[in-house]
Amino acid sequence: MGCSESAAEIATNSLLIADLSGVDSHGVARLTGYVRLWEVNRINTKPDIKIIHETPSTGVVDGDSGLGLVVAPFAMQAAINKAKAVGSGWISVQNSNHFGIAGQYAMMALEEDMIGIAMTNASALVAPTFSKERMLGTNPIAVAVPAGSEPPFVADFATTTAANGKLEILQRKNQLVPDGWVQNSDGGNSNDAHELKKGGALLPLGSDREHSSHKGYMLGSIVDIFSGVLSGANFGPWVPPFPAYVPMPENQPGKGIGHFFGAMRIDAFRTAEAFKSDMDLWIQRFRNAKPADGFEKVIVPGDPEREMEADRRKNGIPLLEEVVTELENLGKRFEIEL
Repeated sequence: MGCSESAAEIATNSLLIADLSGVDSHGVARLTGYVRLWEVNRINTKPDIKIIHETPSTGVVDGDSGLGLVVAPFAMQAAINKAKAVGSGWISVQNSNHFGIAGQYAMMALEEDMIGIAMTNASALVAPTFSKERMLGTNPIAVAVPAGSEPPFVADFATTTAANGKLEILQRKNQLVPDGWVQNSDGGNSNDAHELKKGGALLPLGSDREHSSHKGYMLGSIVDIFSGVLSGANFGPWVPPFPAYVPMPENQPGKGIGHFFGAMRIDAFRTAEAFKSDMDLWIQRFRNAKPADGFEKVIVPGDPEREMEADRRKNGIPLLEEVVTELENLGKRFEIEL
């Protein structure tokens, strides 16, 4: 598409991390979507990514409409660099695009004995509690915490009952969605994986008021404010849609999609060794909690992805036939043999 060799490698690595972790919705299945955004001039493959405002511990990055897969590592590294200097670093990002899985950026802090945080807003597919209008994105939150002998704690989750990517997988498989994932255009329950194309919406974490959807609504709102309002990016219903064929919202108040990153040095609070020793104890105790009837074990955030990566590194990454066809068509277009 015109990316530099280094940018293409960074973006490729991001998609592979998602596929290896089992987050198939954000791996190579997304590649066609990025190409379509580039075709309609919404992705700049040669961006001038830079910090446009900063203090010793904070900053705002302008992604210059670059691939979020490339803008996000730059911004997270800036947060890490500030944390090295003053204990913590906080970076908000404007003028970016879809950045893949949030967890990979939070995990960048682990190598530096830091806690990493990553968030992003996204195109409006989610109806707030009591609403039938789509106002928020799936707006994920990721937090990575280092440990000692144990693997790190890594939480990476959408603030919706289900991420849109899971809906897309069910669409490809021609399957129904479970109750509580989506609502129809009137606000009623739906099991149609294609409901969003008919004016329906995803639901906040909790699905409905009786199951605390207001908490998912609040979490998604926090991500939107930190990522969009704080940075000068778009927010709420004005965030640019991922599908290139969907018209851009009118009267956008900001620039592009917004992200938010944080890095906190452990030794800004206590020695890293003591903290990681206690994290080991925390992880071991939770993992050894007595499982409820019908379950084998209690897992710690990050365990399923590590198990999936070990399996896929050994046995390969499965691809749906539809994704293979998309890759073959891309290969023909760009004269690259699959």
